[in-house]
Amino acid sequence: MKDDIVALLRPDHWFKNVFAIPGAVAAMALFRDDFDADALLWRVPVGALALCVTASANYVLNAILDASPDSHHPTKRDRALPAGRVRPGLAWSLYAFTTVVGLGSALLLGPRFAASLLALWVMGLVYNVPPVRSKDLAYLDVLSESANNPIRLMAGWWIVLPVGPIPPGSLILAYWMGGGFLMALKRFGELRFIGDREVAAKYRRSFAHYDEPTLLASVLFYASTASAFLATFCVRYRLELLLSLPFAVLAMALYFTTAFREDSPVQRPEHLWREPLLVGCVALFVIVFTVLLFVDLPFLDDWMSPSAPNITSTIVGVR
Repeated sequence: MKDDIVALLRPDHWFKNVFAIPGAVAAMALFRDDFDADALLWRVPVGALALCVTASANYVLNAILDASPDSHHPTKRDRALPAGRVRPGLAWSLYAFTTVVGLGSALLLGPRFAASLLALWVMGLVYNVPPVRSKDLAYLDVLSESANNPIRLMAGWWIVLPVGPIPPGSLILAYWMGGGFLMALKRFGELRFIGDREVAAKYRRSFAHYDEPTLLASVLFYASTASAFLATFCVRYRLELLLSLPFAVLAMALYFTTAFREDSPVQRPEHLWREPLLVGCVALFVIVFTVLLFVDLPFLDDWMSPSAPNITSTIVGVR
């Protein structure tokens, strides 16, 4: 029973909260004189606790409301709730407890951070609870679930900057579309693993409207828009970061190829740490991106400066 309760909390999924770290690092790099370094000694652990516990509340809710459809999945039917090892009443109590602890501890870090975690919790309702239950709606399931990525980004940002500027819109959109890329490939991997579209639709209704070509087309869309918005952020705020983009694209390419493997690990992102090449590439991107946030390369300004006439000026001159 104890192991089943822990499994409902999904502590192995807490690694997803690493998506908050770039928000914190970007806030420190872009606003170096506006944050209290000493305060981070307590704000970071409290923020990490609040993020993990609030995420666990969403995982518990997901497990409760998905107990019936999970019974149609080849492996998820062995989970505690569909298998009957944990009573729904106990699961609901666990959901209430994690909600209070997660959102309550978030209030200690200020209204903006608390608002970001409230948004994370609300997205759990949007994703799982009828009548919306976006997880049953094709494409909206990916977009709503991947919205948790920019929410985590903002949470990390507001751990560092409880007051002041909000994260750049281009970075928020890049994060959202990057999450869409990951989630669409997860759907692709699940569909290939189940193998039967009708059976897949019993497990998740959105699969009734998916097939492999449409999912791959959406993956291309998310990857392209994520790269475009990330490049926009780099050009707008720090040209040096452009040098990290090839590593990001390489990591996306490796992740893409992983989705075609039999019983692909993209179905279970919590196990991707077992993919050394992918993990190494992601780590390299993170290291290069972080270093370039703090290292100035003046030659890039000259290299990237416009060499053609300004389009707006040209149009005005013609008129």
